[in-house]
Amino acid sequence: MHHIVLKTIGQAKRLIVIVVGFTVLAAGVAMIALPGPAVVVIPVGLAILATEFIWARKLLGKVKERIESIRKGNGCQNNQ
Repeated sequence: MHHIVLKTIGQAKRLIVIVVGFTVLAAGVAMIALPGPAVVVIPVGLAILATEFIWARKLLGKVKERIESIRKGNGCQNNQ
């Protein structure tokens, strides 16, 4: 019985992380057209989702690389 309760609590935490992550990510995407700090909110949403999804972790890595290249003065050049 104790194992079932722990598993259920774990699933509930995972569901909360997923809902919050997608909500923050959706708000960030909406901020691309609406006023707001989309360049801050989108990586935060990806970071939340990266705790549960590998695709979000990989995408967050690409976003970090792009931000670092912009910070170093390479602008929006594609470094591939």
